[in-house]
Amino acid sequence: MADYDRRSGGGGGGGGYNGRKRQRYRDDHDDDRRGGNQRRRLNEAPPHVRVRKQLLNIAENPMRPWHEEVKSTADLFTDNWEDERLRANFVDLVLQLSLEQPLKSPFLAAVVLVANLNKPEIVDMLLAQLVSNLESRLRDGEWRDVKLYLKLLACLQSCLEGEGVFPVLEELFARAVDLQTASSEDTIGTELVKIILLTLPYVMVSAPDQWQQKAADLMDKTEIIASEPHTLQALIEPYHAENEDDTAAISQSLIGLLQSQLQNEANNGWALACLPRPWEFPLKDVEMQSRLSSPPKHTLPPISVPQTVVAGPRPLFPEVYFSVYREQDVESVPPVSNAAASLIRDALLDTINVLDYNRHVPARQLIEVDCFFAPRTFAPRATPFDLLRNFEPPKSTWKPEDVAVDAVFSQLFQLPNPEHKLVYFHSVLTEACKLAPAAIAPSLGRAIRYFYRNNHHLDLELVNRFMDWFSHHLSNFGFTWKWTEWVEDVDLPDLHPSKAFIRGAIDKEIRLSFAQRIKNTLPEPYQALIGPEKEKETPDFKFADDKIPFAAEGREIATLLRKKASDEEIQPVIERIHAMAIDNNLDPLVASTHVFVTSVLHVGSKSLSHVLAAIERTKDRLTDIGASSEAARSQILTSVMEYWSAHSGVAITIVEKLLNYSILSPSVVINWALVGLAGKTQGEALAQGHIYELTFNTVMKVTGRVRQLVNKRIAAITLDKGVPADDAETAAAIEQEVGAMRSLFKDIEDALVAFATGTKDEIMETTDGLDSTERERLVKRWGERWLRVYRRRSAIEEAYLIEREKEREKKEAAAAAAAADTKLGETAAVLDRDGDVVLGNGGIVS
Repeated sequence: MADYDRRSGGGGGGGGYNGRKRQRYRDDHDDDRRGGNQRRRLNEAPPHVRVRKQLLNIAENPMRPWHEEVKSTADLFTDNWEDERLRANFVDLVLQLSLEQPLKSPFLAAVVLVANLNKPEIVDMLLAQLVSNLESRLRDGEWRDVKLYLKLLACLQSCLEGEGVFPVLEELFARAVDLQTASSEDTIGTELVKIILLTLPYVMVSAPDQWQQKAADLMDKTEIIASEPHTLQALIEPYHAENEDDTAAISQSLIGLLQSQLQNEANNGWALACLPRPWEFPLKDVEMQSRLSSPPKHTLPPISVPQTVVAGPRPLFPEVYFSVYREQDVESVPPVSNAAASLIRDALLDTINVLDYNRHVPARQLIEVDCFFAPRTFAPRATPFDLLRNFEPPKSTWKPEDVAVDAVFSQLFQLPNPEHKLVYFHSVLTEACKLAPAAIAPSLGRAIRYFYRNNHHLDLELVNRFMDWFSHHLSNFGFTWKWTEWVEDVDLPDLHPSKAFIRGAIDKEIRLSFAQRIKNTLPEPYQALIGPEKEKETPDFKFADDKIPFAAEGREIATLLRKKASDEEIQPVIERIHAMAIDNNLDPLVASTHVFVTSVLHVGSKSLSHVLAAIERTKDRLTDIGASSEAARSQILTSVMEYWSAHSGVAITIVEKLLNYSILSPSVVINWALVGLAGKTQGEALAQGHIYELTFNTVMKVTGRVRQLVNKRIAAITLDKGVPADDAETAAAIEQEVGAMRSLFKDIEDALVAFATGTKDEIMETTDGLDSTERERLVKRWGERWLRVYRRRSAIEEAYLIEREKEREKKEAAAAAAAADTKLGETAAVLDRDGDVVLGNGGIVS
């Protein structure tokens, strides 16, 4: 089942006699310090502590058979049944673990099933609490918790009276049909069908040969929804086909895939070979197995499914099945035709997303994934990929490391947004690589090569996520990578996607370290990509050169800024620049803006805190400049990007601060990047990663502001206070922000359509040796990829506004109803003891 070498002490502390001697010393020292042998202390611990520890660690030891762990835990529990604290803790812990460590749900259910043989009361206690929790999650739209509770119930199907969990699944399907009938764009109904399909396999392994017809009938119903492509699926497609014949860039709908996989399992008698069956005991325990085959039965309490279900706190979108190991000649992950692909992936994704507060636990469980599925589901851990070719059926070639890495990448590259911050998934992969470097590193290497080969097919937003992860990952492991594999791509034109990725990745590496160090990790052909200007900690001050126009004035302003001079002292210098600019037929405000902003940046170039302080001191003047003319606003941004051109990360950070100070507006940034710079560079700016990052961050800042205002308005509506008095003012502010957001998306659309359709005149010109036709093709492709990203972002925000408006109307209606009830209560009449009706205002009527 697993790689046992890890339990021999692995890679630390030395080996042989001296290593064992040191270990004995440490053990003795720990015993003295802690007050005795740890094992003895565990045995002496109260029962609820021992049961808790066994449940927490269940199935994690591949050296111990599942049935032994299950039986010993169940026996310890039932032998101490009279301990009230133990009973309460047991129920709470089983339910908590089923949500927090979903890989262990079948094993928790097995403990309950064995305990049921001696103490059937525990199942009734568990079901009562589980149903209460499940109904609460159904009301709140916590669909992952609903799925995980149903998974635990499905594993208990063999001890449930009647049809067990099936009536609940039927009720969920009825809600899904209602929702899909009302709107083809509904995502809640799709989520409900997914929950049903992911629950069925656990019912079938819990009670085999009993529910096949019932499952078949239910799947006939779910096919109506599962087989129909969702109207929103195009939004979350990770691949962006170059043309209609580009079949490589096609993903499969997760729910449709799951439907077909389970249909295949049904045709094969629901083998479900990957799922664990910890309630099955070996032949020598025939008596125990016989008792488990005819357990005490329990009635599942009625579960109330709300007539109106809500989306819940997490935005719901259709899902596609994404794998980075799909192009290999050996199947190192389950093929999409096998239900194992979806079932294993689902359990891993729940583990990753639920345990986001502690990256170490999900990383460890990813490494040990083979412990939680049926024996022989996976190849031995750390098996080299090349050796998999020698495996003959029925020996599995599925590498547990590949399956784990694939699951993390499916979340890291989820569209439109992953559930957690991207850095969380970065950290899980890093932690897994540290725990098992020899096993995980080769899997990551093949994943990196897949992304690099297909980066021209991938959605542009995902390419930039890959670039961020790749550079961040290398920074955790000495910036080492086999760059020689891509050395031929260094000579490609800058517009080529592979060359653009290389340049962007190196730039991000430098941000995480410094240029000289990164240069030393690269082969010679890459050296030219890191110019001497990148090796300087701070850029040269251009006005130090007397040949530069306004050099003396620039130095004078810098000196005044260092002395923290007032505006009145700086103004005469600005006026001299205006006079000189007019004499040279230049825009005086643009000229003075360039000199002033460059001087501010130079004074603050020592660190980010220095530049922020310099901007803070000159904020009023910068704000006035920005308000004076469009050309001046654009010049502020141009000066920032020029001064920090060798360190784009610093430039982007400063621009974000200027946006926060309202010195720059989002429209200035978008027009500067997509109209000005993209036009001047003949579309080449679209291939520069930092320009994409600049515009994307700006758009996310705008949409985040809109969401913040909308959510604040909804949160202010309460049942006790009703709708706030200043709601009209808030509504006006929201309308203004939404209008600005829509205007920004329109500006982006207008700018990018010209490139995507090839109507931009500059595209036809060529100065880099590229054939004009090839240049036009590449620029059009970049325009199309950019356009797809922002069209998706616009559609997402519009959908979000619609959903939040519905939520606001519901809350306002509820608040109005509550206010009416309160008013009625204040004036309500109560009968006095003489039978008169006493009104709330003190009057009396007969």
